[in-house]
Amino acid sequence: MKNESTTNTPYDDVFRTLLNDCSPLIIPVINEIFGEHFSGQEKIVFSPNEHFLNQQGGNEKERITDTSFMIQGKETKKYHLECQSNADNSMLIRFFEYDTQIALDEGEIRGNVLTVTLPHSAVLFLRYHTSTPDTLKIKIATPGGTLEYDIPVMKSQRYSLNEIFEKDLLLLIPYYIFSHEKQFEEYEKDKLKLEILLNEYEHIKNKLEDFMNQKVISEYIRCTLIDMSNKVLEHIAAKYKSIKEGVKSVMGGKVLEYEAKTIKREGIKEGLEEGLKEGIKEGIKGTVSILRNLGIPQQTILSKIQEQYNLSPEASEKYL
Repeated sequence: MKNESTTNTPYDDVFRTLLNDCSPLIIPVINEIFGEHFSGQEKIVFSPNEHFLNQQGGNEKERITDTSFMIQGKETKKYHLECQSNADNSMLIRFFEYDTQIALDEGEIRGNVLTVTLPHSAVLFLRYHTSTPDTLKIKIATPGGTLEYDIPVMKSQRYSLNEIFEKDLLLLIPYYIFSHEKQFEEYEKDKLKLEILLNEYEHIKNKLEDFMNQKVISEYIRCTLIDMSNKVLEHIAAKYKSIKEGVKSVMGGKVLEYEAKTIKREGIKEGLEEGLKEGIKEGIKGTVSILRNLGIPQQTILSKIQEQYNLSPEASEKYL
């Protein structure tokens, strides 16, 4: 979750890419954090990650969240996930701002009663310390009494490779390098210690290939996990040439093109054509709704409704 003055990091970009392009990876993470028992067959519907907070005087302030989505199964539940490389003091405030605003936007008035529902929120910490809590808490003092809710904390560094693969927490693979961050200096100077790290990444590569061959994941997801692992590596190990070159040589370097990526791109194109055709009957809001349900990325939807309905960027954003 970022405020106006915060710049996205490669870690944020990787998180959003994985969630939006490899959405099946979300389900095991939700099961782990919230103790759910989703099968993986449920439908995931994403909400816009740009959100406008109402302020005094009628002004609006933009708030960008890492991701917000609904899982539609036997029942529908809404979730809000954030990825943080480090904790900061304003995080809880931002969680509360976003959660309450989305709850208000989707609130329902019946008679003289307004009902609002907060999403299930959680944060993934890429780094943690002994003082890092396992749960964050928000308390709300109201005239009718005090309410409170927890925000579970997931700490990626706590998970071993065996746990990651046993629990299908493949979303954590690109961030696995964080568990070795404190030993970077040693790896750079000691070839034997570096070899241990490279052996772990050889294991990761082989397990991902096994999962792909067993149809547990698609080729697209396998390749994206490798790509995103390299992107995180470039940033976190920028000063460590041996680590960067060693891990990349094991994982296969940057994946520039592959069949599954082409298939996904063609699928998006077909979905756009069909969605726009159907959406004309329903108007702009109908078009946006149909394209979202087809899994079309938000930025692509924005571009297409601008083109289809001759809207300015500002005007088109109001429909997202």
